[in-house]
Amino acid sequence: MIVTLIVVCEVGFWVLLAAGLATRYLLMMPRTGAALLLCEPLLEVVLLVATAVDLDNGAEPSWKHGLAALYIGYTVGHGHRTVRWLDGHAAHRLGGAPPPPKPPRHGMARARHEGRVWLGTLIAAGVTTVLLQIAIWYVGDASRTESLRSWMTVAWRSAGIHGLIALSYVLWPKKAPTDGPEREKVRAGSD
Repeated sequence: MIVTLIVVCEVGFWVLLAAGLATRYLLMMPRTGAALLLCEPLLEVVLLVATAVDLDNGAEPSWKHGLAALYIGYTVGHGHRTVRWLDGHAAHRLGGAPPPPKPPRHGMARARHEGRVWLGTLIAAGVTTVLLQIAIWYVGDASRTESLRSWMTVAWRSAGIHGLIALSYVLWPKKAPTDGPEREKVRAGSD
């Protein structure tokens, strides 16, 4: 049941997102579109309640409950950024707004951008850990909750790997390519 609900929540996220953006920009109803977009966190609340009810009804804590916590954590950590990014593109394509700014591609600006995205992953790992720890306390039997603890490790391992990737942009910043015309001027000056 929990896995099905995770899939339903994910599909619901994209359906609400598409409906909200279409209502906002195609139907020219920005308030209604914003209301639809604000309904998206309700999907995570439904998943959280369903997971708690499942555990309350005596379900054995398993990978399904851990996956639900990880999904909720990811949505909290990265959902807002995803919605904002898609809203900017929809405003441009459907609403005639200027194109949204692209993330920086080079240097320390890119490193700062990657660091901000990594903070979303840290938030996701933190939320996942809190939800799993509450579930562990709720169940109250350490022998039955080992699978939930393993999901904490998954969350923090993911955050660590993502952190190393973000750090690589600081240690080895990508250099901006030299423009073709500038190169030609250098060559012409040396002749």
